[in-house]
Amino acid sequence: MNYDKIMKLALERGFFFPSGEVYADSTAGFWEYGPTGVSFKNKFIELWRRELVRKDRMMEIDGSQIMSQSVFEASGHLSSFADPIVKCQKCKSTYRADKLVAEIVKIEVPESIDTSEIDKIISEKNVVCPKCKGDFESTRRFNMMFKVGIGPESENAFLRPETCQSIFIDFPRLFKTMRGKLPIGIAQIGKSFRNEISPRQSLLRLREFYQAEIEVFCNPNKLNELDKFSAVENTELNLFINGNIQTVSCKKAIDENILPNKLVAYYLGLLAEFYQKTGIDMKKTRFRKLGEKEKAFYATAAFDFEVETSIGWLELVACNYRSDFDLKGHSNKSKEKFEVLDQDDKVLPHVFELSMGIDRSLYSILEHNFHEDEKNDRTFLSLKPYLSPIHVGVLSLVKKDGLAEKTNEIFSQIRIKYDAFLDHSGTIGRRYRRLDEIGTPLAITIDHQTLQDKTVTVRIRDSMNQERIKISEIDSFVAEATAFP
Repeated sequence: MNYDKIMKLALERGFFFPSGEVYADSTAGFWEYGPTGVSFKNKFIELWRRELVRKDRMMEIDGSQIMSQSVFEASGHLSSFADPIVKCQKCKSTYRADKLVAEIVKIEVPESIDTSEIDKIISEKNVVCPKCKGDFESTRRFNMMFKVGIGPESENAFLRPETCQSIFIDFPRLFKTMRGKLPIGIAQIGKSFRNEISPRQSLLRLREFYQAEIEVFCNPNKLNELDKFSAVENTELNLFINGNIQTVSCKKAIDENILPNKLVAYYLGLLAEFYQKTGIDMKKTRFRKLGEKEKAFYATAAFDFEVETSIGWLELVACNYRSDFDLKGHSNKSKEKFEVLDQDDKVLPHVFELSMGIDRSLYSILEHNFHEDEKNDRTFLSLKPYLSPIHVGVLSLVKKDGLAEKTNEIFSQIRIKYDAFLDHSGTIGRRYRRLDEIGTPLAITIDHQTLQDKTVTVRIRDSMNQERIKISEIDSFVAEATAFP
């Protein structure tokens, strides 16, 4: 199973690992990125900024992770952000009820299912505790917000469950001070926190996780007045609607009323183009239209961008048309005005959202680019060079005869501009394979010929081909091979 192989690779090569793993009482749902993982994650984020934020001329903010109770009263999270749970009467184990029923009974269970309906399924299908076979108590709702106390009086506040609420609250100031014009995207990257009932499968269900969220503020009366739509009209989307998948261009999706409007189609197109450049196999992706019982409480229309993996379909991005739910809620609660002028019209903007899970995206990229080359006895990641944690390995054939010193000299020149790794120890074949395992696209070897004619050997990861280039050509060679698209 590729999941197990990715986990082994991640733990052994510094991609990610459990937080506090040396302690028996460390809490599930918290993971940490090692040096390899941090480099990989940072490059993914830079690609996101290039292909979405800068390309669409969005604004980016960095909001607070702790926000007041009023924020989440207005957003609806304190009243509606809850999952169903069941507790075993015998061993007292707690489970997320909808996921448990879905796994045992092998049926699809919508996230918004009533607790009474879950109890009915448990009763009719004789669902019992997987651990002790005990019976369950009645299903109840569990709010996933992390509550914190601020100051000596422990004033109520909460860790944000999504990064977007500060975008909504800041919208009037940003629109005014940055001379905004509808439609306009505001983006934010950062950590969010959800008190998940059953965190599992490493980066796939976390309590502390990275999000990259984009909120597009728009005039609801002008959703089809979008000149920039032409930039994506030929971009193909895999749309999964009512159990059927259709691969259509953005233009065809609008012409045949498959998607509701040009604004939604445009941003789904941008998102598809972005993931194409991450190295994910787009044949294993889909935009799945959510049914009425699956949508989040704030969404009037929703598509999940999903990717197929060895453990099933994973949601990477929630694409929600939130209408004016958020701005109206914050306006009513704060008594502040959130309307803006769109030319001569005063309007309370609607919002279309692209809420991306970074951790899940990184896992999916690793799995889709994981290869076992039995012929050459190696495992390698065929990552896009611009996403590779290390751009180039710099190796000495041997450490004697002045080769180590020359290798150090070349490495010192390269590492200023690129993520480079210096390695003198072990056989050259083993050193190549260590670089292959973390997706390094290039390896430069300094040998005795280097001292004679100032050339080095460059090995290409995927093909394993080697070529000889001059030391003076290294910079341009690496730059061309690892440049962003």
